[in-house]
Amino acid sequence: MTSGEDCLALQEAYLAMFEFMAQLYQRTGSDEVGSVLGDLSMLADGTIADPAAWGDWMRCVENARQGAVDGNLVIIPKPDSR
Repeated sequence: MTSGEDCLALQEAYLAMFEFMAQLYQRTGSDEVGSVLGDLSMLADGTIADPAAWGDWMRCVENARQGAVDGNLVIIPKPDSR
């Protein structure tokens, strides 16, 4: 998917993900996305507003590094609501 020169440092990747989410929020105005952005925001001292978010991020990074993330499109049908 990427060459070695396209690799980002963890903080760069985190900020890229944050920017992606911020743009999604700007397009949709979704309260859920806005709430996640609040949790993921960086404070003046460089820490994350919700400290657990960094641990969650690092687990996701590790999963990606181990090849445990499937980014392929999967369509899950909605349950029949009869």
